[in-house]
Amino acid sequence: MNGKPVFSVPAKSVLNLDSGFKHKLLCDGPTFSAGSACAYSCEYCYVEDLMRKNPHWQAVQAQQSGTAFADVVIRRTGAVEALHRQLTFADGRPRFDDPNDQRVIYASPLVDVAANMELVRETVEACKVILALTHWHIRLLSKSNLLPKVAEALANCRDRVIYGVSAGTLDDGLARAFERGTPLVSKRIECLHWLQDRGYRAFGMICPSLPQEDYGAFARGMATAIRSERCESIWTEVINLRGDSFTRTIQALTLAGYVDEAVRVTKVCEDKEVWEDYARATFEAHASELRGQIGPDGKPKLRFLQYVTARAKPWWKAREADGAICL
Repeated sequence: MNGKPVFSVPAKSVLNLDSGFKHKLLCDGPTFSAGSACAYSCEYCYVEDLMRKNPHWQAVQAQQSGTAFADVVIRRTGAVEALHRQLTFADGRPRFDDPNDQRVIYASPLVDVAANMELVRETVEACKVILALTHWHIRLLSKSNLLPKVAEALANCRDRVIYGVSAGTLDDGLARAFERGTPLVSKRIECLHWLQDRGYRAFGMICPSLPQEDYGAFARGMATAIRSERCESIWTEVINLRGDSFTRTIQALTLAGYVDEAVRVTKVCEDKEVWEDYARATFEAHASELRGQIGPDGKPKLRFLQYVTARAKPWWKAREADGAICL
């Protein structure tokens, strides 16, 4: 799948009712995932670090030791059926049938939901189960230009599904340097415009944002590209100090000839104060650009995700009204 070997594991659980993504405001607690290792390979991805002790990954290691996490796809066999079981009682009655329960469920915390047509079909079937058995709304995030295929298949429920594409740069070459196997950023932006132009609910995800020479120009360019006025909400995030993500990203940028970018990432990687300055500069640029833009929930559209230290927390807490989210 997408040039990677596929390992299959039994889908004992697909639904998580109390995910940490609630704190990121991407959902109201529930998430679902039909896989454990993605068809794409992004150098900054932190899922490998989350999955080190996961039985799915350990099962793959038992079958083929020495396999790199980024070089495989892990799918959950019977994922749609497992999701159906988790949403119903033993007698088949829906567990979450209260019309007032209109929580948002998010997909996917682990893998891309539309990396190829097979995964598009799987995502569509999973969404149909959720739409039929609950009154929840569904938020789908992807780096794929196939997201419109999902939207077309779920067009009858367009008021309950929110679509977003992820991009941390508008430079196709730069993105290709550290996002292996993903469609061009320009194609993702076209995909977002297609959804917006046809009245589908949409959100923005500017992530991960690398250190910039001109943060204001970067924020303006991204807001214009995603047509921020047509997005319900806009999440942004810098690249985070987690596992080997920085090392992999720096190596990928250097090998692709993006030396200046690699140097800037190296500087923020080596000095926590410099990294904090970079995060604040990124936030302030987005906050300035999106100031006054309010979502349908009456809150600022900007949702800037920031992992805070005890020392920096007061600065970020003071800016929650402008869209800062302390993690």
